[in-house]
Amino acid sequence: MSEDPEPPQPPEPGTSEPGTSETDTHRWWALAVIATAQLMVVLDATIVNIALPSAQRELGLTNGNRQWVITAYTLAFGGLLLLGGRIADLVGRKRTFIIGLIGFAAASSIGGASSGPAMLFAARALQGVFAALLAPSALSLLTTTFTSGNDRAKAFGIFSAIAGGGSAIGLLLGGVLTEYLSWRWCLYVNVPIAVIAVIGAFTLLSDRAGTRGAHLDIPGVILGCGGLVAIVYGLSEAQSDSWTAPLVLGLLFGGIALLCAFTWWQTRSPAPLLPLRIVRDRNRGGSVLIMCLTTIGLFGAFLFMTYFLQNILGYSPLRTGLAFLPLSAAIIIGATQISARLLPRVGPRFLLTPGLLLAAGGLYSLTFIDTHSSYPAHILPGTTLLGLGLGLTFMPAIATGTSGVPPKDAGVTSATVNTAQQVGGSIGTALLNTIATTTTSAYLAAHLAEAARKGGLTPAEKANIVNTGTVHGFTVAIAWAAVILVVAAVIAAVLVTAGSPRSREAAEAAVHT
Repeated sequence: MSEDPEPPQPPEPGTSEPGTSETDTHRWWALAVIATAQLMVVLDATIVNIALPSAQRELGLTNGNRQWVITAYTLAFGGLLLLGGRIADLVGRKRTFIIGLIGFAAASSIGGASSGPAMLFAARALQGVFAALLAPSALSLLTTTFTSGNDRAKAFGIFSAIAGGGSAIGLLLGGVLTEYLSWRWCLYVNVPIAVIAVIGAFTLLSDRAGTRGAHLDIPGVILGCGGLVAIVYGLSEAQSDSWTAPLVLGLLFGGIALLCAFTWWQTRSPAPLLPLRIVRDRNRGGSVLIMCLTTIGLFGAFLFMTYFLQNILGYSPLRTGLAFLPLSAAIIIGATQISARLLPRVGPRFLLTPGLLLAAGGLYSLTFIDTHSSYPAHILPGTTLLGLGLGLTFMPAIATGTSGVPPKDAGVTSATVNTAQQVGGSIGTALLNTIATTTTSAYLAAHLAEAARKGGLTPAEKANIVNTGTVHGFTVAIAWAAVILVVAAVIAAVLVTAGSPRSREAAEAAVHT
């Protein structure tokens, strides 16, 4: 990967530079609109998790197909993000941002009114399609609105706090809506949020026009999106089948082959879907990889802590959502009060590396939980450390991953960062769940067989072994998630060598004087 920084880009028409309180106020209101849309997209990845048992009972979902409420969304979202980012660059980011908001609200209404499983699955997939259009538009609008200085760091700190904490907020909101209204409101709630964001977008956001005469890279769309969809689909199927199932192996190897063909084609396409110069820079490529690995750890924690709190400790949906509030608060504090203040002055790896190690330490502490663990003594410390570490990580990773690109590539660069998050989330859910399930099955097979040889078990004793085996599977999977975050910390220390934004701006100013 090249270490050469790309030349600084002039501000785009319609973006404000620091100078007057009026332009500063306008920019911060624009950030509020962008952040509102991003929150809607992020929380929708988790808000239905807690509502899923209620929806399953009402619509008659089976244990085999209920996963599609989640994976229909992530499949469409992760598979189409690059296409959404390139469309935003070609036709204009504000336009695609508004179209994405309206489409997302419409799809949410259809999902809330679902009369059967097929209608709900289709609505969730449609949500993912419009989220793939909306998310890169939001991040690229942020990138081109806040171009440099302390304001950029503050803006990315707020955006990163939402990107990291929104998932936990989704768990809390899902618990509240399910317990006091209906699971359908976990989808209907997007409509008023989208209406507010659309009004704000029309009045507060500005953007350059799309690129005239430009064409989409159709072969790149087919190869890239097809490869991502195949991999995400394969990973989701690995939860119910095994990693060696012919369907899973065919999808994974087929997806890898398509992505290899995609990479080859991007070097020859006259209008590539993903210009390889975007990820060839070591700082940007390293940041994208870190985002992918970090999200594996985050989604793993959500998955297992949700089951542990509800199935082992007996928490209600609302209480489970409340239990994630300290994690969300720690992410927000780490991103807005630490990273946003330090990033203008220090290189990103001096935040990324300790942040990832801190998050790994939080996960490692959760490997000591058992069926007798309590939330205050055992869960709260670990999730708080995890949240603080993620807050230190998300902000510099997103800011570094989207900096220094030409305006015409802002959308696809933002889509690349978002794709890394979605792919990481899918890998985290599939990989870690498979590890947990396999470990639990092996534990139960050994201990139940031993008990049978000794004369059998009472129902209470059997239930205790089942719970102990389940928690053992959780802790082994969480340990692997901690190892993945340590690997990400090493990548941050080795690959991300950029200086602080202030030092880069000073160097650029010296060149031009």
